[in-house]
Amino acid sequence: MKVGIDIQNYLPHRAPMLMVDLILEIDSTSVETEFLIKEDNIFVDNGILIEAGLIENTAQTCSSIVGKKYFFEDDGTENENVNVIGFISALKNLKIHALPKVGDVITTKAILVSKFVGDDYTLCTMSCESLLEDKKLLECEINLFIQKTISATT
Repeated sequence: MKVGIDIQNYLPHRAPMLMVDLILEIDSTSVETEFLIKEDNIFVDNGILIEAGLIENTAQTCSSIVGKKYFFEDDGTENENVNVIGFISALKNLKIHALPKVGDVITTKAILVSKFVGDDYTLCTMSCESLLEDKKLLECEINLFIQKTISATT
């Protein structure tokens, strides 16, 4: 059994849109995640995770590097009541080689290509791939925009 970090510490996503289970490795320029495809997943059709599910898994994997900035201080203490919004601003060179099925555990890896940090937002470009064991499922470059929003309680 692999031990990792709960992705919910780095992303605002929750079920049914949470598409990553664990962060296996993370630093300031790379991340590796794991995700078990379950039958009740909203992106599963006839026992297969559809393309949109693979892309959402990839985006959430990438977002964890940027999300870390908003959810944790430099000393590792957690920021409470943080709200962020994020979206994919571009997908480049997207290639989907195969689709995983229910019961498969996919690994997604992303490497930071570039990042621009503003006062309350971050733009970044990541190089990504998703794998089922040694079989490549997806490869792409993804641009993300993530912004801290004002909490209703502040």
